[in-house]
Amino acid sequence: IQCVFSAIRFGEVLSKIFTKNLEFTLKYILIPLLAMFGLWYFSLALEEIRKRFGFINRIFIFFTGNDIPSNNPALTDTPPEQPCEESEQKAQVDPKPTTNDSATKPSGVEDLPKPVEEPPKPAPVPVQPKVEAPVKPAPPKPAPVAPVETKPAEVPKPIVEPAKPKVEVPAPVPAPVVKPEPVIPKEQPKPVSPAPKVPEPATNGHQTKPAVPEPSAKPAAPTSDAAVRPLKPTPVTEDGPMAASAAKAPDVEPPASKKNKSNKNGWSSNKRQKEQRPLQNQTAAATGEDGADGAHNANGGTEAPAPNQMATPATRNKSDTMVDAAVMEKMEAGFAKLAASDSKSLLKKYLTKEVFDALKNKKTSFGSTLLDCVQSGFENPDSGVGIYAPDAEAYTVFADLFDPIIEDYHMGFKKTDKHPASDFGDVSTFGNVDPTGEFVVSTRVRCGRSMEGYPFNPCLTEAQYKEMEAKVSSTLSGLEGELKGKFYPLTGMEKSVQQQLIDDHFLFKEGDRFLQAANACRYWPSGRGIYHNDNKTFLVWCNEEDHLRIISMQMGGDLGQVYRRLVTAVNEIEKRVPFSHNDRLGFLTFCPTNLGTTIRASVHIKVPKMAKDYAKLEEVAGKYNLQVRGTRGEHSEAEGGIYDISNKRRMGLTEYQAVKEMYDGISELIKIEKSL
Repeated sequence: IQCVFSAIRFGEVLSKIFTKNLEFTLKYILIPLLAMFGLWYFSLALEEIRKRFGFINRIFIFFTGNDIPSNNPALTDTPPEQPCEESEQKAQVDPKPTTNDSATKPSGVEDLPKPVEEPPKPAPVPVQPKVEAPVKPAPPKPAPVAPVETKPAEVPKPIVEPAKPKVEVPAPVPAPVVKPEPVIPKEQPKPVSPAPKVPEPATNGHQTKPAVPEPSAKPAAPTSDAAVRPLKPTPVTEDGPMAASAAKAPDVEPPASKKNKSNKNGWSSNKRQKEQRPLQNQTAAATGEDGADGAHNANGGTEAPAPNQMATPATRNKSDTMVDAAVMEKMEAGFAKLAASDSKSLLKKYLTKEVFDALKNKKTSFGSTLLDCVQSGFENPDSGVGIYAPDAEAYTVFADLFDPIIEDYHMGFKKTDKHPASDFGDVSTFGNVDPTGEFVVSTRVRCGRSMEGYPFNPCLTEAQYKEMEAKVSSTLSGLEGELKGKFYPLTGMEKSVQQQLIDDHFLFKEGDRFLQAANACRYWPSGRGIYHNDNKTFLVWCNEEDHLRIISMQMGGDLGQVYRRLVTAVNEIEKRVPFSHNDRLGFLTFCPTNLGTTIRASVHIKVPKMAKDYAKLEEVAGKYNLQVRGTRGEHSEAEGGIYDISNKRRMGLTEYQAVKEMYDGISELIKIEKSL
């Protein structure tokens, strides 16, 4: 009984530990343990029974031939040994017992009455256990056992009888153990009840789930890197051959690199080596690239270093580890500076004190902190957006800041919205928006892509840069037909080739202050390169701001031809190099302003009459979701009445719809210009 209750008590302890699934606990843990304990206790009980009941022990000896060593007189068939041992002890205490023992030894007849007297003597049973201890060393005295064996035949019975009272004496000892047992039976129903309580564990598990996701949201192995990434729009020479596409970003020497923790590539699974991040890097200023594309806009803001791993919700769970004290101090100082400034950036608009306090201690699994996201905006209060995602996971870990900025910039794309599947539509539906060539100087359509399996620029190692460059060069070298051309690495580029690319407005520079602050130009120019076809109507920039910038362009207003060329190139490249894509945000890139389709369709257009009424130009552009910029892109003036006008929306619609908005808007602008 004691064994059973003890097992049940142990089982209840286990059931409390495994409350989440009692059925599983009972079936696979408790029952097996009960069986094990039952067998164990049974073996002990059996041994005790054999010790206390000699006739049972003899039965076992008969069938098994194995006897058990014991000091209990009730077990041995030879009573003479017991009286001898007892007499020895008694001899030490009283001389009388010694005389009795000596008398018994010479005369076997006198032994009979003595065993009768002995039963009362065994009454001091407590002495026997003491005798047992010395008896263990005494076992070497088996010699007398043989001669005495004849006497036990008659004596065993009376000896067994006193043994019984002895058994009764220890019985009270287990009795106190039994007392707690009655309490246990009450608990026994508890293991039974768990079955219905199975739903309860479900509830409990549900309660715990919130706790688990939180670490996810906190996902993140924090990095104490104070590396900062500027959030400014990249200077753009968008149209390559277009007059307006001259690169405007001044070359800057790359700052000292800073240690950067290893990150895994964006939402696609990638391994990343630990590396150093410069505090301020110079990012390749895309010659003629739209500021809206990058985080380098005064308005469009800062492009977020595309997170290396925009992990599943689980990713978001890895944050919430304390950031380095130095990083925290710099973060606090930057926040105070931004709050005191007259910045109009989206960063200042949405980085409230509450949001700042909630996110400042979080890190992504790559070690990126809030400072890595907002450093560019802190250092450049004139940023339009002011934020970059240092790795793909940042979009989830710091979602409280990214989501409202994305919703604001991408015209209502809420955190509950989902970007549609990629669809380039019927490329033959677009034609020439300006057949006469009177208004449109050049047309350009480009998209950004991140290579699956690699982090974004701020987290790339130099070895990864070179590896990516080799893959891109190999892939593009396999293009045929209209896309056939040559790849030119920036490292070791001949001066004559460099000058020619500059003259063609194809060559991108190292970056502007926004990207430098965002730490996007590490190891420049290692791993960077440019590809163009023989007709110079198709370009690919490798590791400029994004992993790939795929550009189709030509003089005039034939948007249909430009768009078809881009679609063909994207499909061909994707066959060889998988792109990083997320079901909710679409294609992932370095800047939050350039997610989703990443499509930017633009024209350099002359509208001198409308230029006199800029408010009217902005009104029409806003109606069709267009963005109006200077001839040379963001932060530039219109030269000769030539503006760079492009679609603004990139998320929440397909590639075809994005280009269609630009096509319809430009057609309307030309119509109004003609009417003035």
